[in-house]
Amino acid sequence: MHFLDQAKIFCRSGSGGPGAVSFRREKFIEYGGPDGGNGGKGGDVIFEAVAGLNTLIDFRYTQHFRAPRGQGGSGSNRTGAGGDDLVIKVPVGTQVLSEDKEEVLLDFTRVGQREVFLRGGDGGRGNATYKTSTNRAPRQHGTGWPSEEAWVWLRLKLLADAGLVGLPNAGKSTFINAVTNAQAKVGAYAFTTTRPQLGVVRHRQREFVVADIPGLIEGAADGAGIGDRFLGHIERCRVLLHLIDANDADVAESYRIVRGELEAYGAGLDEKPVVIALNKIDTLDDELIAALSAELEEASGAQVIPMSGAAGTGLDWVLDQLLDAIGPGTGTAVDDEGEEDAVEWSPL
Repeated sequence: MHFLDQAKIFCRSGSGGPGAVSFRREKFIEYGGPDGGNGGKGGDVIFEAVAGLNTLIDFRYTQHFRAPRGQGGSGSNRTGAGGDDLVIKVPVGTQVLSEDKEEVLLDFTRVGQREVFLRGGDGGRGNATYKTSTNRAPRQHGTGWPSEEAWVWLRLKLLADAGLVGLPNAGKSTFINAVTNAQAKVGAYAFTTTRPQLGVVRHRQREFVVADIPGLIEGAADGAGIGDRFLGHIERCRVLLHLIDANDADVAESYRIVRGELEAYGAGLDEKPVVIALNKIDTLDDELIAALSAELEEASGAQVIPMSGAAGTGLDWVLDQLLDAIGPGTGTAVDDEGEEDAVEWSPL
């Protein structure tokens, strides 16, 4: 399945049906009077967040959504049928933005959330409703209220507990493959990850979701490399895992580049809790590992965890720190028989 996290679509609700002009005609009744019914209400445009979707690719091929209009009224005071509501199903984490992308109109953060975006027009009044003591045979009627329409942008921000950041080839894909059931592409060249990847970690009877995004390079905020658009997928993460390649010429500078891009992007990413890990230590000796860790700790002012995603070294330590930063909450525990139970947990 192709991944798409932005799409522009057109929505229109249904207009109201016209009211009827009708007069009662019945044998032996001399004055029947007006009996035109009201028109039916037009269909609403409703967005609904559903489980099982993690891309907006369907909106690349279907970009226009129009709800049906209400039916016209008829004689015998019969109201026209209302138009069916049009339900647009989107992944959890989708935001509906105005056409200029300046305003967030709707934000879907949980499964089953439904929001009426455009309301259908009310039906027009039939001539029976215009009858008065002085106007016994009205011929006026309502044509129905018009529909609403709008061009909007859909933007998907994946929901994850922890997000991975770092320069290209920092080992993010190797890490997510090692700790989750994901199958991210791994290669000995830059930007092997071209789209966000989600994986579920099971650690110490707790499950949480990790998001891997394409690597950042200096100037990503100005469009260098793949740019920084994918950073939107970690805006909702509770903690970031910053991986630094131990084989970089200057690990402190590698740290500062990524932190600078996070700060340039904004949205509070530079203020989120961060776990810093020196990756690929399986290629170095203990003395060099200690020296690089000390250099990185001095640059970041935080603890640095030596690890290797390929060799599995230090992974438990990193996952423990991520759990601690995610914080207490109701999660999913896995018992010895592999069955899941909801439990209350606290950080280790």
